[in-house]
Amino acid sequence: MRIRKNWKLTPTTGLLFLAVLTARALPALADQNYSQQIFFVNSLSPEEYFYSSGKATAPSSLKLIGGKLPIETSTFISGPNAIELDWQSMPAGGWEGELRLYKWRDRYVDFPGQYLFLWFRSKEGIRAGDLPKLALRDLDGNFTRPLSIGAYTHDLKPGQWTRVRIPMAGFATASLHAFEPRHLAVVAFVQGAADRAQHTLFVDDIRVENAANTAHAPATPSNVQAKGYERHIDIAWNAVDDPDLAQYVIYRSMHGGPFRAIGVQRPGVDRFCDFLGDPHATASYRVSARTSSLRESPLSAAVTASTHPMTDDQLLTMVQEASFRYYWEADEPHSGMTREDTPGNDDIVAVGASGFGVMALIVGADRGFITRQQAIDRLLRIAAFLQTADRYHGAWPHFLSGSTGHTLPVFGMFDNGADLVETSFLMEGLLSARQYFKGNSTSEKELYARITDLWQTVDWNWFRATPKRDALYWHWSPEYSFHIANRLTGWNEVMIAYLLAIASPAHPIPASDYYSGWVGEGIGNPYANGKSYYGITLPVGGGTGGPLFFTDYSFMGYDPHGRRDKFADYYENNRDQSLINQAYCIHNPHHWKGYGANTWGLTAVDGPNGYVPYEPTLDLDDGTIAPTGAISAFAYTPDQSMLALKHFYRDLGAQVWDIYGFRDAFNLQENWYSGIAMGLNQAPMAVMIENYRTGLVWRSFMANPEIQHMLWEAGFTPSKP
Repeated sequence: MRIRKNWKLTPTTGLLFLAVLTARALPALADQNYSQQIFFVNSLSPEEYFYSSGKATAPSSLKLIGGKLPIETSTFISGPNAIELDWQSMPAGGWEGELRLYKWRDRYVDFPGQYLFLWFRSKEGIRAGDLPKLALRDLDGNFTRPLSIGAYTHDLKPGQWTRVRIPMAGFATASLHAFEPRHLAVVAFVQGAADRAQHTLFVDDIRVENAANTAHAPATPSNVQAKGYERHIDIAWNAVDDPDLAQYVIYRSMHGGPFRAIGVQRPGVDRFCDFLGDPHATASYRVSARTSSLRESPLSAAVTASTHPMTDDQLLTMVQEASFRYYWEADEPHSGMTREDTPGNDDIVAVGASGFGVMALIVGADRGFITRQQAIDRLLRIAAFLQTADRYHGAWPHFLSGSTGHTLPVFGMFDNGADLVETSFLMEGLLSARQYFKGNSTSEKELYARITDLWQTVDWNWFRATPKRDALYWHWSPEYSFHIANRLTGWNEVMIAYLLAIASPAHPIPASDYYSGWVGEGIGNPYANGKSYYGITLPVGGGTGGPLFFTDYSFMGYDPHGRRDKFADYYENNRDQSLINQAYCIHNPHHWKGYGANTWGLTAVDGPNGYVPYEPTLDLDDGTIAPTGAISAFAYTPDQSMLALKHFYRDLGAQVWDIYGFRDAFNLQENWYSGIAMGLNQAPMAVMIENYRTGLVWRSFMANPEIQHMLWEAGFTPSKP
């Protein structure tokens, strides 16, 4: 999720819940199974479904909002909404409305089921023969002939949900090449009988499954707990272990009224966020477990919680706690490492994000979200896994299999070996933990020794690839050597690689490589800046500085306060880059919806149209804001970051806040909200808020004696005499 020099893409809880956390069972169903069954559950965007489109040819008509299909919020199967199809089919006319698969990062599109299942409801009822036809497309654009839905169902009774089962084998290929049902990408509703009548059909919970045994209902979720914050209530429960489990259903009662379903949660995730938006509300909750055919468990016992106004400090703790949960609850269970994203591929663990997760664990232990011993036990599991995982001259790859420890070449054939930058982020976290958990207990001594061994066995010197040996290189492959040939030269996120390589006690590089490699002296690299943007002078970096992750990935552990090289004081540089980012959003040259002093944070993230290294420039800005950008700048711009935090939470929270805190990204212009959480993006919020509040992780990392010696060797001096 990061970028390289010249924008080359990288091969890239509170104590109340302690009982839930410690009793947390392993996920009953993997995200892969969820990915291979679910086509549509609900829309994150209000009013219309982002991953949809439609068109009508007169005299037929189809209701659209901004070219997309509207959503219905008063009736649904999988809350809180369903798709609304509102049409009139006329002779000589036509219409088509389609739903596209949300292909999130690392989603493996492979639907092995034999049947397409859809839930339908019509308020007035619809004759089977008047239902639309259905056509499918796969990832390669191959498509089927329109198939009559009415051939697979009876007349829809008024006001009643009906589940329709259509065999995938019933769809006949109409394209040049064969339609591949396992790679289903689009479900298209097409005009059927031209009956001239106005119809409204609600569509929900579209899945590809085999015909399942539905004779039993799952067990009732146990140990349901609820905790209120300022505008939302967090509900958690113990997992239900049942292979037929399709969803948890969350029910809410307000003011003693009846319990009504408000949302669903997928198997493997035992938490739900109910954003009420009211800081003076009390609600009660019950949770059930059900199959896809709606065989539902009895409801759990009711629990009650209230929202309440919160101080700024309490809001900061809330954000840290939620962000921390990603690393504590959504970890890969065998290794304890951090998954690349969720939902995603369960087995892909990201080495750099795991280093960030280690720093989040430090925050969690210090804030009491977990106990100190819980954190140590998790870190011992991580360290033991890393000692046996694939390494190349001591460096780990970008991605590992959490179950086997073997390299996963997610970014292609040449990226099948060492990734020095990911290794640097990992060691940044581990060295911080080595000093924070430096105690006299047996487990603390063991952790210190294991981390020290990992630290001493990284051969940083190996990665000075060229005969000139004046810089570090990002990748090395046992088959392709330094084929990728990506020199680590700033200004970007890789400064920490040089700092650690110089500091290495066993395999150091010369301190002079900091200037020849990182700074790029002698190769014409435009490291120094000195220009003013919106009245703010930026000491180093190209243009307006680049994405905001430049200011946190290397600086979550390394404390830039009070010291400088001959180019900059990096605390001041990071502050100025953050202020320029906000100023650009205030200026808002594209006139994107929502931009302003409280809506800023341009950084590399998956946006509505895929990965973009967003930054404050006309070319790399499409209206997408990543909350991690502004929130992770807290250590530099606390006032400006607090403006963003309060706005993101209080005003946009219904769409932007979820169980792991702020969603990965959103775009108000496109009415788009990310459905994933990323391992690289949640931890910087927890860690950099803590560095602003107490300097905890900065102190821990800087307490390593090798770091102080490195700063002296590299020629860092006090910023002020």
